[in-house]
Amino acid sequence: MKMTAARWRWLAAAAILSLLVVLWLSGAGDALTLEQLKARHAELQAWTGAHPWVASLAYFAGYVVVVALSIPGAAVMTLAAGALFGLLHGTVLVSFASTVGATLAFLVARFLLRKPLRDRYGERLKAIDAGIERDGPFYLFTLRLVPLFPFFMINLLAGLTALRTWTFFWVSQLGMLPGTLVYVYAGTQLAQISSPADVFSPGLVTAFVLIGVMPLLMRWLAQWLQGRRVYRGYDKPKKFDYNLLVIGAGSGGLVSAYIAAAVKAKVALIEKHRMGGDCLNTGCVPSKALIRSSRLVAEARDAGRYGLEDTEIAVDFGRIMERVQDVIAKIEPHDSVERYTGLGVEVIEAEARLVSPWEVEAGGRRLSARSIVLATGARPLVPPLPGLDAIEYLTSDTIWGLRELPARLVVLGGGPIGAELAQSFARLGSEVTIVEMAPRLLPREDEDAAAAVAARFAAEGLHLATGHRAVRVETDETGQRLICERDGEEVAFAFDRLLIALGRRANVEGFGLEELGVTLDERKTLAVDGWLRTNFPNIYACGDVAGPYQFTHVAAHQAWYAAINGLLAPFWSFRADYRVIPWATFTEPEVARVGLSEDEARARGIDYEVTKYGIDDLDRAIADGTDHGFVKVLTRPGKDTILGAAIVGAEAGNLVAEFVLAMKYKLGLNKLLGTIHIYPTMMEANKYVAGVWKRAHAPQGALRMAQRVFAWRRG
Repeated sequence: MKMTAARWRWLAAAAILSLLVVLWLSGAGDALTLEQLKARHAELQAWTGAHPWVASLAYFAGYVVVVALSIPGAAVMTLAAGALFGLLHGTVLVSFASTVGATLAFLVARFLLRKPLRDRYGERLKAIDAGIERDGPFYLFTLRLVPLFPFFMINLLAGLTALRTWTFFWVSQLGMLPGTLVYVYAGTQLAQISSPADVFSPGLVTAFVLIGVMPLLMRWLAQWLQGRRVYRGYDKPKKFDYNLLVIGAGSGGLVSAYIAAAVKAKVALIEKHRMGGDCLNTGCVPSKALIRSSRLVAEARDAGRYGLEDTEIAVDFGRIMERVQDVIAKIEPHDSVERYTGLGVEVIEAEARLVSPWEVEAGGRRLSARSIVLATGARPLVPPLPGLDAIEYLTSDTIWGLRELPARLVVLGGGPIGAELAQSFARLGSEVTIVEMAPRLLPREDEDAAAAVAARFAAEGLHLATGHRAVRVETDETGQRLICERDGEEVAFAFDRLLIALGRRANVEGFGLEELGVTLDERKTLAVDGWLRTNFPNIYACGDVAGPYQFTHVAAHQAWYAAINGLLAPFWSFRADYRVIPWATFTEPEVARVGLSEDEARARGIDYEVTKYGIDDLDRAIADGTDHGFVKVLTRPGKDTILGAAIVGAEAGNLVAEFVLAMKYKLGLNKLLGTIHIYPTMMEANKYVAGVWKRAHAPQGALRMAQRVFAWRRG
């Protein structure tokens, strides 16, 4: 029978496992301890002196096997090299043996796991492979210098990427050399211990000091090398005008500047357009004001549900849009130049342009800062759709200029922005059609959540055209039409106004990023690391321009890290925490969630249980006439650990906060169930879903025994 690649992989895995079992049973691992090295040092040294070549070859082969099989003990063997062969000979042996063994481990991991992982996670690995192709050698070199992960983990994980074998070999050879030298030197000193007094010998103390400070030294060296690499050709100012320069006065920029001023750093905030950014002027604030007006109209039409007469309110669309502007004006002082100037921030109203990693030109001035935070936000994504330029289309930025209600509105995009605006305009009287390429509305939400919103939209008269791909826009004497393709056929949707709601695109052009060489990622946002640093370590980014979550609250969350890291680096830095990110779509019903969705859990192969509670059973919801929707929680099988939560219904954006807190501080459903919730409130839904979980996991054996005990007590 012909052996397939899969069979060869299973055979190789079985052989390696068998070898490891044999070594463990033979007690070979017990020899790789410092105690054994000291106990047998004289004997091993005498034999090595008598058989230098055989000892060298045996040591080399043994070291290769230990590293290739990822057996604990490489550090002790490195010390042994110094003790038995001396500094120069031992360093040469360990340097090459460790690299050969690491490369073998790299190849084994690639043979056993690379293809299965590519078959299952091919799309995700493409992005990783692209990054490895671009910067893989440098990343590997940095990890070798600064062992953030055990070396055996680096060997195995590197084998799962597209890194070339020869590149892995020579980068590992160079990167591990400083650490090898320190450990071999320490081994030469350990060999000299013959009494307790020797522990305090200058040579041994030096060896231990080198081992202790080596990670710090290597980290500094890696940062210095990276700096030499990216800052080549630029002269760093000897003195700086500011501690922090912030470009962009949206949520991320405002918070960054606020934090810097609060700790008495000198900070300048540069904004070329309007303070408050998209959230205040064209996003969160105006959309919620519009939603409130449209909800009032819908409630009046449905007043009969509350024992009143159904009422058709006369809609003055112009007045509604003026109210939206009044709401913006009322909130505007919170983000104003005057407020931030009063807080100690120098606000510069001008266009900014990066001219070096530390300098920005703005308003005819050349400003310098030790660190720069980019918070330039994003703008609506407009597709290159034929015929689109011939019409006056709308986006989430421009729709607020309308003063006449469109009779027929087509919304291209069924995500959160499109869904919220579509329902609002439909309630105010527009005939609305949502065109979405995905098979369902709100593609990022689970199917049950999207279905609940879609059902409400259909009941309110919105037309949903899911599974339709926009092809072009046509304009003639009969009007304007969006032409879409579905199942090989063209479908036309006539409109008076077309709203493009396909998401947002990061603002990365026009202020010197390309000329400076600041790197973008595959999403065309700024490529930042866990500390929100770009490829220039002193230039940080936060908010929509950095991603991966384009939410106002995430921008503010990132801004704290960007500002603090920019002010404290290189002495101290904090890694941004994305473990618990909530969001909400403010349609009716609202949809809110945090953590994993069912779709994400399935895609990532994570086992989970689902617990669901219908809000139609909740007393307060029944009293308010909002008895629809559900609370859904994902937990680990058999445990109350919360992996994610989704809420569909009234006040979902508020209710999800309890799950955010629970996940943040690792509180399970048992803790939620044991927490007092005010009656009657919508918040009780969270407690009741915990009760549903508890009933499903009640100890049946103990309950049966309790039943018998209580029966016995009754006599």
